[in-house]
Amino acid sequence: MKSFAAKVEDGVRGENGKPSVGPVYRNLLSEKGFPPIDSDITTAWDIFSKSVKKFPDNKMLGWRRIVDEKVGPYMWKTYKEAYEEVLQIGSALRAIGAEPGCRVGIYGVNCPQWIITMEACAAHTLICVPLYDTLGSGAVDYIVDQAEIDFVFVQETKIKGLLEPDRKCARRLKAIVSFTNVSEEHNLKGSEVGVKTYSWLDFLQMGCGKPEETTPPKPFNICTIMYTSGTSGDPKGVVLTHEAVATYIVGMDLFMDQFEDKMTHEDVYLSFLPLAHILDRMNEEYFFRKGASVGYYHGDLNVLRDDIQELKPTYLAGVPRVFERIHEGIQKALQELNPRRRFIFNALYKHKLAWLNRGYSHSKASPMADFIAFGKIRDKLGGRIRLLVSGGAPLSTEIEEFLRVTCCCFVVQGYGLTETLGGTAMGFPDEMCMLGTVGIPAVYNEIRLEEVAEMGYDPLGENPAGEICIRGKCLFSGYYKNPKLTQEVMKDGWFHTGDIGEIQSNGVLKIIDRKKNLIKLSQGEYVALENLENIYGQNSLVQDIWVYGDSFKSMLVAVIVPNQETIKRWAKELGFTKPFEELCSLSELQEHIISELKSTAEKNKLRKFEYIKAVTVETKPFDVARDLVTATLKNRRNNLLKYYQVQVDEMYRKLASKKI
Repeated sequence: MKSFAAKVEDGVRGENGKPSVGPVYRNLLSEKGFPPIDSDITTAWDIFSKSVKKFPDNKMLGWRRIVDEKVGPYMWKTYKEAYEEVLQIGSALRAIGAEPGCRVGIYGVNCPQWIITMEACAAHTLICVPLYDTLGSGAVDYIVDQAEIDFVFVQETKIKGLLEPDRKCARRLKAIVSFTNVSEEHNLKGSEVGVKTYSWLDFLQMGCGKPEETTPPKPFNICTIMYTSGTSGDPKGVVLTHEAVATYIVGMDLFMDQFEDKMTHEDVYLSFLPLAHILDRMNEEYFFRKGASVGYYHGDLNVLRDDIQELKPTYLAGVPRVFERIHEGIQKALQELNPRRRFIFNALYKHKLAWLNRGYSHSKASPMADFIAFGKIRDKLGGRIRLLVSGGAPLSTEIEEFLRVTCCCFVVQGYGLTETLGGTAMGFPDEMCMLGTVGIPAVYNEIRLEEVAEMGYDPLGENPAGEICIRGKCLFSGYYKNPKLTQEVMKDGWFHTGDIGEIQSNGVLKIIDRKKNLIKLSQGEYVALENLENIYGQNSLVQDIWVYGDSFKSMLVAVIVPNQETIKRWAKELGFTKPFEELCSLSELQEHIISELKSTAEKNKLRKFEYIKAVTVETKPFDVARDLVTATLKNRRNNLLKYYQVQVDEMYRKLASKKI
C-alpha cells in the first residue's frame, strides 16, 4: 500500500495515569527534518511587498460596485495601486498616533479596504485584530476592550453601533476609519463621545500629505490577534507571529510544487468566507504570494452564483455547508430531468467514478462524460474552476465523491484551526483513497493522536484513533492575556485540538469526532453530539440539525430544519397541498422524520441510546443573525439551548408521559 506520510517516532503506551500516544507523523517532504527556510519571505509584509516588485501590474483586489441597486462588473486594483494605498493608510495611522505594537481593529465584510488596512498594519509593525462581521455587539466590545484597540477600520453600516454611549467601544476607541464614507450624523455622534471619524478618502489624503517611512516587522513580532468565535463563552484571542504566517506560506509553496498542476499568477480566487477567519486569510496570503488575483463577493451569499459567473474563479474554498448546497442544487436539477436523461447521467457518473477509482486523474477519467454531462456543472461554477477546497468541518464522503466526479476539477478536504494557521493537513488531488479524509500533515507540522479513554479511542489500538495533537513551526504563540487556557491546550510542546481523528494505514488523517461535545447520559453512556449531527445530517431530509442531551436524561432529542424540496416531494406523495411552514407543523411529518433518522442510525450502526427519540421541526435555518451558529456555521450549543429551551422541555415532557 502506498504511504503518504512518514512515521518519525513510535507511539508510547500510557502508564501511571498518563494517556497513550500514537506515532508521530510528518509530511514526506519533512521526513528527515523540516526543510530549511531559505525563502525570501520571513514576515507577512514580505509576502506582499515582494509580490508588488515582481507583479506590479497584475490584478490584485477585485470588487463589484453597486449603483442604483444594480451590481456592476468587477473592478480591479493592481499590486502597485494597492501598495500605494497601503503606504498612505499606514502613514495616516502613524500621523494619528499609532506606534509599532499598537492594536488596530478591522470590522466589516471582505473588501479591498480590509486587505489594504491589514497590509498597512504589517508595514508599520502594527497588530491587526480582525472583528467578525457576524459577531454580536457583546463580543465586539469584549475584543476591543481585551485587545486594547485604539483604532478601528469599519464598514460604514457598523459605525453607528460602535458609537453608542453605553458601549465599551465608544469609551475605548480614539478613531474610526470608514471603508467608504462617514455621514454627518456619525461625525456628530463621534465628537459627542470623543471618537474621531474619518472617511476612507480623507484618511488616504492625510497619509498622502504626511508620508512616513515604513517600519517593517521582524519575524518574532506579532502579526495578528485573531479571535475565534467559539461555540460557547467569550472569544479567544489567538496570537500569530509574522514568522508563523511566513512559514505557513513557504510550506504551502513546497507542498503545491510537487504537483503537476500548479497555482500561478493567472489564478483567481473568489473570497466569501469571512476574512476574519483563518481559512480565508491564509488563502489570500498564498494568492498574494503568487501574484494572483482575489475577487470579493458583493455581500449577499444568497446570490453568490452571480459573483461566480461574473468572476469565473479558478479556486473556491468553503465550509461543508456551501458544498452541501451546491450538491442539493445539482440533485434538484437531476430530479427535474426526464427518466431517460437521468439514467444517462447516472450511467456516466458510474463510468467516470470507476476510472477515477483506478487511478486516473479527473481530466482523463472520462472526457466523454465531462463533455456530455459534467461540463455543464463546471460551467455553473464559472467555467474555469480548477480547485475546490472544503474546510472548517468534515465534508461527507458522499458529497465529496459527487463533487470529484461532476465538477471537472480537483476537490480536496483540509483541516486546521486558527491556532495552527488553518492548513494543518491537506488532501492530495486525484487520490481517491483520500476520499472522506483531510489528508496528510502540512510541511512544517507534525501530528500524533492521544488516547481519550472515556470515549474508547486508543491511538495504539487496531483502529488507531484519539485526540489530534499538533507540534511544529506553524503554531500560535498562545491565547492573548490567557496563560491558563494556553497551558490547558499546550502540553509538552503539543497543541491539543479537541478533535478526534483516525490515522489510516497509509498515513492519512480522518476526522471522526469532537472531544469537547462529549456528554454523559443519565444511564452512564457517553455520547458525542457533533459526531451524531454529522451522521444524521447525511440524510437528504435534513438541512440543519442540533442534537441535545444531558446527564439528567436518558434519551436524545433534536431540532431539525428539514430540506424543503425533500419535504415537498414527501407531501406530494401523501396528497398534502399545504405550504412548507404548515407542513412542518404536521404530526405526520414529525413521525416521518423520526422514522428517517432511525433508518440513518441503523444504517450507521449507532447504539440504541444514540437514536433520536423526539424532534422539533423548525422552518428557518440556523443562522448567524440569531447567534445560533458561528461565522463558519458551527452550532453554538449554549445559544441553541437558550433559544429552543421551551421546545426541549416540551419534548422531554412528552417522552416522560409516554413512559407512564
